[in-house]
Amino acid sequence: MPLQRTTRTNSRRRAAALLSAATLGLGLLAGCGSDTKGEGDKKSDGAPAAATGAFPVGVEHAFGSTKVTKAPQRVVSVGYTDDQAILALGIKPVGMVDQYPNPPGTAPDINTQWPWVKEKWGATRPEVVMNNGDAGPNYEKIAALRPDLIIAVYSEIDQAAYDKLSKIAPTVGRTKAEKEPFSAPWQDNALHISKALGKADEGAALVKGIQDKLDAARAAHPEFASQTAVALSWYKDAAAPFTTTDVRGRLVTGIGFKGQTEIDRIADGKFFTTLSPERMDLIDVDRLFVINDKADTEALKKFELFANLSAVKNGKVSYLLDSEGPAVGAAMSQGTLLSLPYAIDELVKSVGKG
Repeated sequence: MPLQRTTRTNSRRRAAALLSAATLGLGLLAGCGSDTKGEGDKKSDGAPAAATGAFPVGVEHAFGSTKVTKAPQRVVSVGYTDDQAILALGIKPVGMVDQYPNPPGTAPDINTQWPWVKEKWGATRPEVVMNNGDAGPNYEKIAALRPDLIIAVYSEIDQAAYDKLSKIAPTVGRTKAEKEPFSAPWQDNALHISKALGKADEGAALVKGIQDKLDAARAAHPEFASQTAVALSWYKDAAAPFTTTDVRGRLVTGIGFKGQTEIDRIADGKFFTTLSPERMDLIDVDRLFVINDKADTEALKKFELFANLSAVKNGKVSYLLDSEGPAVGAAMSQGTLLSLPYAIDELVKSVGKG
């Protein structure tokens, strides 16, 4: 997930405080099986039904076990990037999280226009059931969409939120093995969602295809194996590196680089940390991947302690726009079945430029 920037109204980055379990106090709504269409139906009419799979299927997750009795017709995504896994498996969610808010006055929703999802969404416009930075999902909107399955895998929902969601429709939470939100390998999340949709074999094939692409990148660039690399952003006037367990860190090591595991230790379970001036040594490594839009990139370049790093002086920095331009940073941050092939290609290409 992205960090929430605080410097501009078109912020794309999520506050670190939201890493802890959110307090979700909205009341429950009954009647989710009503025949009355809500506002979201106007946007999502025509969304294809799920293909018939192996049902019923039981899915173990962090909050228990969920039984999906038949192929879901109306899926709501409460995880920040779960909509892309669902899309990759041929289903258009009727509701999703607005992970990257649009600049004011612009349309359509940027989250349906990334190069790796635009064709999949087509003209369909899902209902937004939560915005990046909200304390939790909008239960009223979710209930009005009459879902028959809710996917909340790449999400920080807690038990109380899960209980509320599961009263609206069968809900699948994050993987059982995941100790901290957003720390599960992308492969685990993809397979978890695939199973819930009755498409385990299809999901496994997509995961293998991406793994093959990572393996090919490593084979083509054996020089990466001797270099340590870190992905980072500029956040709250500080360098903010991502851990090796974060999806961005996993992608960097996935193409062959060594990770900086000391960052994991000081992050203490979070997916990133901000560095004090005396700990800038942690990113004094062979290669840096900077994920920011233009304004923050320029601010980081002016930061003297960053400018003095060996990788910066040696031109070994890949500056990757987050939501602007080719949006390579967004593809890395999302780390999904749809975004990863694009991210891998662009990441390797960026190394060749410097």
